[in-house]
Amino acid sequence: MIASDGTDPLLRPASQRGRLKVYIGMSAGVGKTYRMLEEVRGMLEDGVNVQIGFVETHRREETHALLEGLPVIPRREVFYKGKRLEEFDLNATLLLHPEWVVVDELAHTNVPGSKHPKRYQDVLELLDNGINVITAVNIQHIESINDEVQRITGVEVTERVPDSFLQKADEVVNIDLTAGDLIARLKEGKIYDKAKVETALRNFFQPEKILQLRELALKEVAGQVERKVEQEVEKPKQLRHEHFLALISTNADVARKIIRKTARLANYYHSDWSVLYVQTPAEALDRIPLDKQRHLINNFKLATELGGEVIQAQAGGTKPGIGFLPAKILNLERADITEAILQVVKEKRVTTMCIGKPHISIWQVILRTNTFSRLLSALSENDVDLVILS
Repeated sequence: MIASDGTDPLLRPASQRGRLKVYIGMSAGVGKTYRMLEEVRGMLEDGVNVQIGFVETHRREETHALLEGLPVIPRREVFYKGKRLEEFDLNATLLLHPEWVVVDELAHTNVPGSKHPKRYQDVLELLDNGINVITAVNIQHIESINDEVQRITGVEVTERVPDSFLQKADEVVNIDLTAGDLIARLKEGKIYDKAKVETALRNFFQPEKILQLRELALKEVAGQVERKVEQEVEKPKQLRHEHFLALISTNADVARKIIRKTARLANYYHSDWSVLYVQTPAEALDRIPLDKQRHLINNFKLATELGGEVIQAQAGGTKPGIGFLPAKILNLERADITEAILQVVKEKRVTTMCIGKPHISIWQVILRTNTFSRLLSALSENDVDLVILS
């Protein structure tokens, strides 16, 4: 596809592509379009070339008032099944080539016969042609959480935006309201016509549903910000996110307790967690008893059921002795126990390692040598807390 300036957008450096700003809200009526129009007015005052490509005010007086006097690109008229419809005019926008353009209703499905099936694809073409875009979407239209939204609201949302689109955003902004404030706006007729208010209150606009959608919106924006930090902030300057690592052995009872307590800690801190089993030469396939294999696999299953990731490491050239399909396998031929642990600590950016009280097996090996002091020193250097669980 050749852009209006005669260049191939796919060959254009990322710095020459348009910037993308996305406003996310938990539902209709939180004020996404209002905020976009406020931003446009401020940009115009600063002399920025910004145009309204498509905005839907839904007859909300406050929002419609902000639209007055703003530069608007005329909509494209389309006749479909005997009806006259209005669509965003992608070609006109490409020809005008403003510095910034506002394109509302991101999840909208275009009329059949349009250049792209979905409006977010129109936005992608604008970005590829170096036009900056401000857009908005409700959380229920995000593809990956569609099932969760249906569980909460009882409604299947058919117009959806892929998560990959949001990952292209340079900035994601959450427009947040409490459930009480949103319901108050609804009752005042600021979201829908008053004839629709009672129906809305009985269905979508219930406090428990709004609260759960609000949580989804906050988590989505937090996730986008976290990805942005990982991409743009040097690792030494990044805030650390908690990641717990449970170090277990073939001692079934102790391992089970460590897994459960680590899962509880991770849930409390809303963080990721992993389980690491370092297989020593004494636990090779031809040496480890079958009952220990069975108990270990059961504990791996327990960890996955509780939401943890299972990692198996073979230290000192040990051949794999325990098979568990979902597990990540690390073959560390030249590594000893400490090196195996540290590799996982660094790879997973572990903040807290959880172990049981010293007992026969892996910790017997550690405590009999200088391994334990080396491990403590290495954990300290990597700023990792060590928790000994009873």
